[in-house]
Amino acid sequence: MDQQFWDERYRSSDQLFSGNPNGVLVAEASDLPPGQALDVGCGEGADAIWLARRGWRVTAVDISRVALERAAATGADLGDRISWQHGDPMTTPPPAGAFDLVSVQYFPLLRQPGHTALRGLLAAVAPGGTLLLGGHDPADVPSDAEFDPADYYHPADVAALLDDGWTVLVDETRARTAPPPPGTHHTRDTVLRARRSRAVG
Repeated sequence: MDQQFWDERYRSSDQLFSGNPNGVLVAEASDLPPGQALDVGCGEGADAIWLARRGWRVTAVDISRVALERAAATGADLGDRISWQHGDPMTTPPPAGAFDLVSVQYFPLLRQPGHTALRGLLAAVAPGGTLLLGGHDPADVPSDAEFDPADYYHPADVAALLDDGWTVLVDETRARTAPPPPGTHHTRDTVLRARRSRAVG
């Protein structure tokens, strides 16, 4: 799933996703005070735009330039609050300790030896900040799927890797708040919300 794959997928439709923010983000981030946010795999920008309209300053990253162009056009009135950045979080880690919220919604985070990319995302959360992951319940993936869900991190896997510098607030599987994407059977979400401890002293 490289840049070419995602560019072609976005080009296959005038609008690939609904344009609405992800339900996990709305449910879990509505009560957070705005600060600096990182939207990993921002796609056409609905999550980043929702955050920006709530007062956040957002760094929105995606591997697809096609998606970023659409997102920037949709959020043109928020240009001073959203930085649309082309990049691959699997290979280029974000700045450490820079974000009050790191949001990873349905991003296909491939398992790696040493958890390199994942540890880069964890390190990006500032002291006192929030890590929020939302994914599809692996049980919803059909047995004849072209990929193996076990090759990717799921929120519960990430929760198991957090050390005592984190407080897990939510680690659960729940019903989706929106209909599943067309042609899929994703009826449940897996959710992790964790808070990083504040620096001492």
